[in-house]
Amino acid sequence: MGEVTETRKDSLVFAVNGQRFELSNVDPCTTLIEFLRYQTPFKSVKLSCGEGGCGACVVLLSKYDPVLDQVEDFTVSSCLTLLCSVNGCSITTVEGVGNSKDGFHAIQERLAGFHASQCGFCTPGMCVSLFSALVSADKTNRPEPRHGFSKLTVAEAEKAISGNLCRCTGYRPIADACKSFAADVDMEDLGFNSFWKKGESDEVKLRRLPSYNHTNASSKFPEFLKKELKAGATLVSEGYRWYSPVSLEQLQSLLQMNEDNDGTSIKIVIGNTGTGYYKELLGYERYIDLKYIPELLIIRKDQIGIEIGAAVTISKAIKALTEENEYEFHQGKIVFKKIADHMEKIASAFIRNSGSVGGNLVMAQRKQFPSDLATILLSVGTWVNIMTGQKVEQLSLEEFLEMPPLHSKSVLLSIRLPCRESTKDISSATDTKLVFETYRAAPRPLGNALPYLNAAFLAEVSLCSNSTGVTLNNCQLAFGAFGTKHSIRARKIEEFLTGKLLTVSVLYEAIKLLETTIIPEDGTLNPAYRSSLAVGFLFEFLSPLVDTPAKISSCWLDGYNSPEWFMDSKIKQNNDQLGEIKLPTLLSSGRQVIHSSKEYHPVGEPIPKTGAAIQASGEAVYVDDIPSPSNCLHGAFIYSTEPLARVKGISFKAGLSRDGVTALISVKDIPGENVGFTSILGDEPLYADEVTQCAGDRIAFVVADTQKQADLAASLAVVDYDKENLEPPILSVEEAVARCSFFEVPPFLCPEQVGDFSKGMAEADHQILSAELKLGSQYYFYMETQTALAVPDEDNCIIVYSSNQCPEFAHDTIAKCLGLPAHNVRVITRRVGGGFGGKAIKSIPVATACALAAYKLKRPVRIYLNRKTDMIMAGGRHPMKITYTVGFKSNGKITALKLDILIDAGIYSDVSVIMPQHMLGTLRKYDWGALSFDIKVCKTNLPSRSAMRAPGEVQASFITEAIIEHVASTLSIEVDSVRNINLHTYNSLDLFYKSNAEELLEYTLPSIWDKLASSSSFYHRTEMIKEFNRSNKWRKRGISRVPTVHEVLVRPTPGKVSILKDGSIVVEVGGVELGQGLWTKVKQMTAYALSLVQCGGTEELLEKVRVIQADTLSLIQGGMTAGSTTSESSCEAVRLCCNVLVERLTALKERLLEQMRSIEWETLILQAYLSSVNLSASSLFIPGISSAAYLNYGAAVSEVEINLLTGETTTLRTDIIYDCGQSLNPAVDLGQIEGAYVQGLGFFMLEEYPTNSDGLVIANGTWTYKIPTVDTIPKQFNVEILNSGHHQNRVLSSKASGEPPLTLAVSVHCATRAAIREARKQLVSWTGQNDWSESTFQLEVPATMPAVKELCGLDSIQTFLQWTMGKK
Repeated sequence: MGEVTETRKDSLVFAVNGQRFELSNVDPCTTLIEFLRYQTPFKSVKLSCGEGGCGACVVLLSKYDPVLDQVEDFTVSSCLTLLCSVNGCSITTVEGVGNSKDGFHAIQERLAGFHASQCGFCTPGMCVSLFSALVSADKTNRPEPRHGFSKLTVAEAEKAISGNLCRCTGYRPIADACKSFAADVDMEDLGFNSFWKKGESDEVKLRRLPSYNHTNASSKFPEFLKKELKAGATLVSEGYRWYSPVSLEQLQSLLQMNEDNDGTSIKIVIGNTGTGYYKELLGYERYIDLKYIPELLIIRKDQIGIEIGAAVTISKAIKALTEENEYEFHQGKIVFKKIADHMEKIASAFIRNSGSVGGNLVMAQRKQFPSDLATILLSVGTWVNIMTGQKVEQLSLEEFLEMPPLHSKSVLLSIRLPCRESTKDISSATDTKLVFETYRAAPRPLGNALPYLNAAFLAEVSLCSNSTGVTLNNCQLAFGAFGTKHSIRARKIEEFLTGKLLTVSVLYEAIKLLETTIIPEDGTLNPAYRSSLAVGFLFEFLSPLVDTPAKISSCWLDGYNSPEWFMDSKIKQNNDQLGEIKLPTLLSSGRQVIHSSKEYHPVGEPIPKTGAAIQASGEAVYVDDIPSPSNCLHGAFIYSTEPLARVKGISFKAGLSRDGVTALISVKDIPGENVGFTSILGDEPLYADEVTQCAGDRIAFVVADTQKQADLAASLAVVDYDKENLEPPILSVEEAVARCSFFEVPPFLCPEQVGDFSKGMAEADHQILSAELKLGSQYYFYMETQTALAVPDEDNCIIVYSSNQCPEFAHDTIAKCLGLPAHNVRVITRRVGGGFGGKAIKSIPVATACALAAYKLKRPVRIYLNRKTDMIMAGGRHPMKITYTVGFKSNGKITALKLDILIDAGIYSDVSVIMPQHMLGTLRKYDWGALSFDIKVCKTNLPSRSAMRAPGEVQASFITEAIIEHVASTLSIEVDSVRNINLHTYNSLDLFYKSNAEELLEYTLPSIWDKLASSSSFYHRTEMIKEFNRSNKWRKRGISRVPTVHEVLVRPTPGKVSILKDGSIVVEVGGVELGQGLWTKVKQMTAYALSLVQCGGTEELLEKVRVIQADTLSLIQGGMTAGSTTSESSCEAVRLCCNVLVERLTALKERLLEQMRSIEWETLILQAYLSSVNLSASSLFIPGISSAAYLNYGAAVSEVEINLLTGETTTLRTDIIYDCGQSLNPAVDLGQIEGAYVQGLGFFMLEEYPTNSDGLVIANGTWTYKIPTVDTIPKQFNVEILNSGHHQNRVLSSKASGEPPLTLAVSVHCATRAAIREARKQLVSWTGQNDWSESTFQLEVPATMPAVKELCGLDSIQTFLQWTMGKK
């Protein structure tokens, strides 16, 4: 039993969607996703981050236990799960849940019907996460649910997708689709969908929902696998071995064997989730899987505590800690429950399901991983058992963390959590209680984010016999993740507090001592913030115990563990009327008001997005899902890490086997021009020619047999740089100004000044001179990274499949680079997995590099950028520096504004020269009296910035609101009144926007502004918030109402409509489907426009229309899908085509009606074919002067609550009213409004995109870059689409919805600023200054937790305690 033979060789046997796979030769470093995507037809499993941080690759893994005859099902991240570890398991991908051939599952149908899939790249992962939650819930012994529901609760349903990222939808419709399965759901709470109409009964609603039967919800474990189960498989492939020992003896012998073999590289595996954080470039020679060793899987409970084996997953440990235990006492049970609650915030469910307790602790010990587990276990006095050779020793967790890194032949066996109970001291007649709490401050409330600091405190306290207060008998205080080697016990503070009667002065002294203990190491981000968190957590823990004797006594009788005590009677004063409760991290709700129209049926109706069901079933094909042609190669970029340097050569680090690496393509291999992008706005080189211009600049392209080999070669490349005789790089806009480094903006893109600035300033009562603002960048975070496939074709031609917003531009660039006539190049784009502007210009060099490599090597070449490379090369949104001077009257009316704006464009022009024009479209949204500006587009040695959803406009929305806030603050008047008085009248709108202001009736902003105040109860809530802020010291609320006026341009767009012999219709348009519902609107328009032929069957035309992929040789002049208006211009192009076809068919119809009474569509088309009527028409829609640009209007009210102890901001509610004209599809437009708003929320509140001093991006993955998740969206999210009727110059009176709503997210930032203002006011009062005159402050973007906390006062607690002691 103790030996593991080297000669024995087993096969790897498992199932995918019921299909058996047996592999005898597997490289152990192969991940499950690599196998699924490259060796099976199941492409639904998407690679997005490669770190287990996004959920796009989630699959359901099922294991059979022959002893219990039970199947265990759970989700895992297939990008981290090693293929060898799924031996004997059954894998279910979303194709196995349901598909178009076998029938869709209710999950897929409901996601489509709730309009919960846009680009669709994240949808398969969402489906699997929800499916897993349903399977787990329906296995429980909960009461039978109502027919059509599962045993899932609403909270569990929402939580099911809390680890999954989506960049398109804003999450609300996804959460609603999930909640529709919950047994306790109130159907009224479910949002807008295609199943029922408003006001219908629950019975009707349920009948219309796609049916779900919870009794057959479970995944099917294949019978053949049950017969082939065997533990302890040894898998051998060339040079590698995978061992699965079944005993500690076998494990010892393997570790000894490794020692004897001079320490061959060895990896101990349980879930492999650690590689999401600590990337492993090279594989190991030996892998040892610990999942079959019984001693490492134990969960043992007794009177003295609970022992958990090191290989037990975090999810199973959570379950063990929350299960009833016959030995447990009341207080010990509460401690374990709180530990389990905290553990649920570690990563996400699909990581906790495979990541182990031991793995987490060993990472903390060996690699200084900022572990939550280490901290919370440290506070309860946990012990660890370690085996080295034959010897097993027990250490305290504290000793374990402090010892040198664990030796490679040592193994952590288990941990033991003691069950502590308080004691009653009979002699002194004092009653003692155990108090325990854990804390964590992280960018996301539900986890899936590393903490800035975590803490856990355990204390035994006694109520003095005379009720004079509480004595702290002893305590254990643990802190971690604050920029230190490992979690620590705050021994000095523990010693100081032990035996003390808790008073304000004792608490103050303890906090002063803590400040000298929690000191982050040099180089830690936000060190002062992290230290202040430690103070905040200790204060929150101890302050309820420092109270008036009467209050303590009554709470004591109720038990410290009652809500008042655990919720902190001071911090969370019991004030139900004001809603002062501990906010749930989930449970979102919303109200959607839309107005559909049947005037142009089916245009104007909320039909589900085309292709949503196949997106949900994983059958929708994205570029990387296209099967590789034979002999296909894969590429990866080698990019510069220096901002300005000569490239002398490229070599590769030792350890890289050149096997599989085919070529290194660089500038010298280009047969045509060195262009990675070409347009009238300027060119960008494909590769650096001798000198690299910025960090992230493309230097070369490695081509290899697999994507993994190409990525590995690129990451091990060593570039030899030389900086001699080169000027220093320009790395800021200030340096660009000093060195006159600018891009020239062409005169036709230069916006006009408005009014007379000098005159306006002369009229002002007050002035603010040369105030400054700064704005950083934002990354697109499309779920599908940049990707392309190039295939050489006959006669020196090439076909390129590209995930691209402007295939035409890619076509031109590739032809120029390859030196080919344009007719030799074909670019095809079917759908894009999220774009947001990042798949416009930035996708072209990726497609061009693939085409060049394929052309040179005469073999197909494809690339799928890994997330890190994508983030480094993307550029993102434009950073800016703004200086403003403003004059205004005493009532807040602004008379003049002057702006000096420096835009950081990066090294190449890209589309940066359009930025001034875009910014002015939004900067003019208020009546400034006069508006003067000087906007410079700076050329710096940073990656070139590109258009990102609402480019320039979102920055302009912040600038305008910051100025309005500054004016209000200077005058000490309500900011809403300043907004009100500066809203445009129709006359001022006409002055600022000229002809784009259109007719008076079309200026709907004033009515939207008033309607929103009423529908959101803005004024009433403003008063409620004042009362709330008076009553609460440590939480403050703010509310803000902001408008948007957003100018959009309509561009020429081609279209082509062909009617086939059977009456079905095929449509091509210049616009690309990015998830914005363009195909859906085009289908609706085609059905409407062709129905005007007025024959039988035309009401069913919608189902006969198919929109096909963009193909640059089939439909030319496609232009760029951007700027929010491509859907409507594509619709108009199609309408023009249909008008031609209707005219041709009408003449035929009239002749035929002379012979018959009526005619059906199919008959008419067949007769048209027989009569040789041309049934194909193409057009190029060119907007007229009066319709080439127009204004969009909307407004939002947002309410937030900030936690003064942590800086955490919760968006409690957002109300939006947005004018869509007469919406082409209100369901699609609703999705655009919500999705854009939440993306804006990310920009203003969460997303930091920092670089190092050389300009190289350092937030390059899901660990460091945080987009919004389902737990960070507004708790209540209400959207009304205003149907403002007829607009003569619009496409069927419609208006754009893709970008303008994003600018409304500034309302959350403004509301946060209002809450901070209240916190600062309170802080000043504690310092003894009663006459508070408002101090101006700037809240940076994004308003992250550290930024908010700093403005609320990093030492606010110390100030408060000093003030309290002074009062006494």
